[in-house]
Amino acid sequence: MVSAVFHSPSEVDDAVPATATSPAQIAPAPAQKAAPASAPAPAKPPVDWLGWALRMVSPLAGIALLVGVWALLTQNSSTFPTPLATWQAAVVLFADPFYSNGPNDQGIGWNILFSLQRVGIGFGLAALVGIPLGFLIGRSQIASSMLNPIISLLRPVSPLAWLPIGLLVFKSADPAAIWTIFICSIWPMIINTAVGVQRVPEDYLNVAKVLNLSEWKITTKILLPSVLPYMLTGVRLSVGTAWLVIVAAEMLTGGVGIGFWVWDEWNNLNVQHILIAIFVIGIVGLLLEQALVAIAKRFSFE
Repeated sequence: MVSAVFHSPSEVDDAVPATATSPAQIAPAPAQKAAPASAPAPAKPPVDWLGWALRMVSPLAGIALLVGVWALLTQNSSTFPTPLATWQAAVVLFADPFYSNGPNDQGIGWNILFSLQRVGIGFGLAALVGIPLGFLIGRSQIASSMLNPIISLLRPVSPLAWLPIGLLVFKSADPAAIWTIFICSIWPMIINTAVGVQRVPEDYLNVAKVLNLSEWKITTKILLPSVLPYMLTGVRLSVGTAWLVIVAAEMLTGGVGIGFWVWDEWNNLNVQHILIAIFVIGIVGLLLEQALVAIAKRFSFE
C-alpha cells in the first residue's frame, strides 16, 4: 500500500539549500576586453651582399675575360682591329645612328629597325598559322597522321634554301625575306603547341565531355591554359631562329637591314663595323629572348 506524503509550502522552502543563489548572482560578470598587444614588426631579411655581388661581378668578369683575350690576340695584328679601336668606332657610329644619305647609305639604327620589321611580319604570320595548326594536330588524330610526315620532311630544310622560292614567287627581295622568316619560324610553334595539346590530362577532357562543352569552350577554358607554357616555348625558339635567319637572308637579298649593312661594310673592308654589328645582333637577339622569357613567366599557371 502506497501512501502519499504532502508537505506544506513552508517545509518546501526550508528544504532549499542555504547555498542557492538568485539568477542575478548566477549571471557571469561581463569579461573585460584585453588591450590588444602590439605585434612586433617583421624583421627585414638581411641583404645578401655576397649573392648580389656574384650576380653583378660574374657577368662583368666574363666580358672582361673576352675583351682581354681579344686584346691579347690582336695586339700585334695589322688587319684585325683591337677592342679599343672597335670601341672608338662604335662611339662615332652611334653618335648618329639614324642618318640617311639615300637608300643604300643609312645609319645602323634604321638597319636594325628594318630587320626587326621583317622579323615581326614573318614571325607574326607564322604564329597566326602555326599555333592553330598545332592545336589541330594535337586534337585530331587524322590531321596528325596527315601533317606529321610533311612537317618531318620540310622541317630539316635549311631556311636559306627557301629564299630562291620566295624570290621566284614574289619577284622582290623584301617579301622573299619575310617568306624565309615565316617558313623557318613556323615549325617550332607547330610542334611545341601540338605536344602541349597531346599532354593535356585525359581527365580534363573527360570532364568536358560529361559537361557537354563545346569545342570552343574546351579550347579556351581547358586547352589554352595547359598548352600556354609549351606554346610560349615554341614562340621563344621561333623568334630566335627568325632573328638568326634574317641576317643571312638580307646578305643575299640586299636592301636595307642589318644583314645587308654587314655585307656592305665587308665590301668596304670596314672590319670594325662588322664586329660592332656582331655585338649589336647578339644584344638584340638577347633582348628578344629575355622579353619572351618574361612573358612566359608572367603567364605561367604553375
